[in-house]
Amino acid sequence: MDVRLDTDRHRRRGIPEIIFGAGKSAAQIIRMARRLQQHRQPVLITRLEPALFPAIQAAVPRVRYDAMARLAYEDRAPRHALKGLVVVTTAGTADIPVAEEARRTLLWLGSRAVPLFDVGVAGIHRVLQQQTLLRRARVIIVVAGMEGALASVVGGLVRCPVIAVPTSVGYGANFQGLAPLLTMLNSCAPGVGVVNIDNGFGAAYLAHLINTTRSPY
Repeated sequence: MDVRLDTDRHRRRGIPEIIFGAGKSAAQIIRMARRLQQHRQPVLITRLEPALFPAIQAAVPRVRYDAMARLAYEDRAPRHALKGLVVVTTAGTADIPVAEEARRTLLWLGSRAVPLFDVGVAGIHRVLQQQTLLRRARVIIVVAGMEGALASVVGGLVRCPVIAVPTSVGYGANFQGLAPLLTMLNSCAPGVGVVNIDNGFGAAYLAHLINTTRSPY
């Protein structure tokens, strides 16, 4: 058997298994999506190539597709009230696909997500003008390529956790995201955590857990 779906994950973690679409065939994804629906669990497919979606949509009709985020998803029913506030920021417009993966995932999980795009440090006034919004957030996701400096700047302005996402956007010395990854890991602003390169989904999952977990204190 090439697919072993974890249908118990929803009971253990409160969130059902999510299908990673990259490297899988349409037939494999369809089998997984149908099984989730059989267990009355909503479907979310990440990193899905557009060419595979028509076959999946035909077999799993309630699933929609977001081409920018490369996500196929089924609206969670009954539709729950969105919780808290997560601000999803990008340094530049080229970082938006990764940010949209995060934002769309957050909405699907049940967190209220607000985009704040193209506020990179090349024009630092752009992010400084948004401090009121940033300080309302329970969590902030910062998506940045090039040198990745925006995460440290935001981390120095707010009291909430900041989740940094390095992207593979940049010229040669960016090393496909390694340069911003190292910058973010070396941030001098405390309270900044880092996920892997281009991992908008992982940032969203972590942000949702922070956003919806009640403090024991």
